[in-house]
Amino acid sequence: MSHEPVVPDPSGDTPREPSGNPSKDSPATPKPHSSSTAASSDQGSGINWGSFARNAVLIVVLIVMLWLFFNVQLPPADQMQARIEGFGWVSWLVFIGLYAVVALTPIPVTIMAVAGGLIFGVVLGSLFSVIGVLIGSWGAYWLARSLGTDAVRKVLGKYSEKIESRLDGAGFEAVCTLRLVPGIPYWPVNYGSGAFGITQRDFLGASVIAVIPGQVSLVALGAFVADPTIFHGTVVVLSWIVVLVMTVWAYKRWKAARH
Repeated sequence: MSHEPVVPDPSGDTPREPSGNPSKDSPATPKPHSSSTAASSDQGSGINWGSFARNAVLIVVLIVMLWLFFNVQLPPADQMQARIEGFGWVSWLVFIGLYAVVALTPIPVTIMAVAGGLIFGVVLGSLFSVIGVLIGSWGAYWLARSLGTDAVRKVLGKYSEKIESRLDGAGFEAVCTLRLVPGIPYWPVNYGSGAFGITQRDFLGASVIAVIPGQVSLVALGAFVADPTIFHGTVVVLSWIVVLVMTVWAYKRWKAARH
């Protein structure tokens, strides 16, 4: 029985039989293709872990926010004052931390600012309130950027269209206006700014400018309740005048920026 010699493949890679059939030692041609197809199939049918994680976070955020909104009410300012003062010399840290957490949620921040005036007075109360609300707002901004636009639209609910339309085309001015206009809580502005493309610089800059007069006015109100002096009453009146003037200024700048 004669054997024909193996003829080298012209490509120089694998010897082949003269009949054109690959030798037993050479890999079959379809194998790389089938392996690639299988990998592609696995990739196509596999879990998109990024999307899965984002949706999981969205569900958690929605559940927590709904639970907080319907079940959690901050105690009256005088009760909060007693509880926070009970922490002694670290009470200011407790207050800032609690304020930051509240600013992350739909819970109104008003009671926190008023409590700041009751506990710490106008100067320190304003300082701690501004720090707390800015930390919480900044955290909400980055949480929204992590969740993505579509997810935040669901979180914002009824506020989504209003916030998105006002932020469009005028980031700094829009954030200032939304911070100052009555009836719009802080949390939709925080989440909307992160989701709808407001830069961190515009968000933080506008927040600092617009938050300070509003927080001072509320803190001064709490301080006046605790100690109704002419000084505290004057601060209340002046701070609210500043809020009104800044609201008009911010609105005009926002309209100009939109055009």
